[in-house]
Amino acid sequence: MVLAVALFAAMDAAMKSLTPYYSAMQIACLRGALAWPLVVSWLLSTGRHKTLLNTRWSLHLLRAVLGVTMLWAFVFSLQSLALAEAYTIFFTAPLLITAMSAFWLKEYVAPRHWVAIALGLLTVGYMLKPDGDKLLSFGALMALLAAFCYAVSAITVRILGRREGTGNMVFWLMTLLSVGAGLLAWPDWQPLRSELWLSFVLIGVTGFGGQLAVTEAFKVAPAAIVAPFEYLALLWGIGFDIVLWQLYPEFSTLAGAAVIMLSGLYLVWQHKA
Repeated sequence: MVLAVALFAAMDAAMKSLTPYYSAMQIACLRGALAWPLVVSWLLSTGRHKTLLNTRWSLHLLRAVLGVTMLWAFVFSLQSLALAEAYTIFFTAPLLITAMSAFWLKEYVAPRHWVAIALGLLTVGYMLKPDGDKLLSFGALMALLAAFCYAVSAITVRILGRREGTGNMVFWLMTLLSVGAGLLAWPDWQPLRSELWLSFVLIGVTGFGGQLAVTEAFKVAPAAIVAPFEYLALLWGIGFDIVLWQLYPEFSTLAGAAVIMLSGLYLVWQHKA
């Protein structure tokens, strides 16, 4: 999960660099399409392609819908938010995953854990209140939608992982994501610019590696333990914001992130205890 977060942060920075040139849906399509050749090469080299048709189509289609919506919403949020701001809102995902795991995975969530979840979600609500600063925007709501889709998708990975391998889950997500987002983006499709080749390469490589790592993480470990490692993305986000766009995080962003992160880390500590 630590590796996945680092790779996805680099991918997010590359996608943010494309927002002045392409629509959010086209960037979502490129995220899947650029990684797809690497996924196929990996499957063929390891022999994992032999089980691709032996799968639960309903859950893969659900993950595809969630993936398209999540990427579109998150990329849309990056048009108006810094990476650190978008990540702060997205940090509700681990809290949502823990809550959903109680209902869908039958994993035990103690009453004190629900208190931590509620505190984190209330903090997000405070950050979205009408007199809130820049975090009150349609972009912030899109980041929250992305977090919800990510949480549901993580739960489906745990369910699929009980009978399917990582190869199946990664291949069908990348394939259906590319096709679905591509069809939706087609009416406003813009030609790819050769001067943006580095961003395209980064999206493909980091998207492929990050998807393998995060799928494996949620497959082999309890969702409540894995999810909070997503918080490391804030450090990457702040770094990319400063280096690439000279954007420095505001105190309200850091304070809100701290409360949400502490809520998530408390869940991990209590789970281990």
